[in-house]
Amino acid sequence: MKKLQAALLVCSLLAPMSVIPRDNDPALVLSKVEEFREAFTSVPCKNEERLQAVKSLFLQMGAPETDITIEKIKDVENIVLRKQGETDEKIVIGAHYDLAGDGSCGAADNWTGIVAIAHIYRTLKDLKLKKTLLFVGFGKEELGLIGSKAMAKQIKKEAVPSYCAMVNVDGVGLNTPQSLTNVSSKKLTELSKELAKKIGVPFEAIMLNNASSDSASFKDKKIPAISIVGMINDWPKIYHTKNDQAARVNPNYVYQSYLLALTMVTTINDNACGVYR
Repeated sequence: MKKLQAALLVCSLLAPMSVIPRDNDPALVLSKVEEFREAFTSVPCKNEERLQAVKSLFLQMGAPETDITIEKIKDVENIVLRKQGETDEKIVIGAHYDLAGDGSCGAADNWTGIVAIAHIYRTLKDLKLKKTLLFVGFGKEELGLIGSKAMAKQIKKEAVPSYCAMVNVDGVGLNTPQSLTNVSSKKLTELSKELAKKIGVPFEAIMLNNASSDSASFKDKKIPAISIVGMINDWPKIYHTKNDQAARVNPNYVYQSYLLALTMVTTINDNACGVYR
């Protein structure tokens, strides 16, 4: 499996190469910048449309419908796409699908995250991995991380060690990738710095004390977690306002965040589950 990590690093450096052949494995299909540009030609702009839009996107990326479940916990719905690995050790790859703000399309916050994790799924769907991947679209993040808190709460104490990490992608269309350190584990932040440097993606760690994201729900559960974001100084003038439209999203930034999150997932997969605790 170390070959997979190496292939990703080489492929990222040689972008826009899209396919890496590997011995005894299917081709590794990397998404292209043009595909992210196409993804934002239209965005579902109503909350009542978003859940089914996530499911449609997962299906478009090649997911079998039988691998997709909509998990309703009390009054919130999370959509979960499961890719079974060789073990039941798990990596959660998440992004919230809901939007907030009058007139907002929620393009940057957070259709960018949904698109990114869907493309990560497509890249990895045909590969044999050690760990089981759970791709999750969280509901009601904007109302207080309700979907991710509900999922984390359901994880029994004895099962926590089998959750190796949670990689969250939230609002990555306005700037190059960053980690939101106040809701991210230290070891995963260090890993993101290291991998970003290796694959040639710009990266910085930032702190926003008044901001949170779905990684916090897993970090509070003692599961290593990180939020990959792409913030700018004027983000409050865009998020949750009528200015959050598809035209504000830079597909190059979404692509960079996809590459970074993808490389993090494969690296976590290659290592022992407790390494990042």
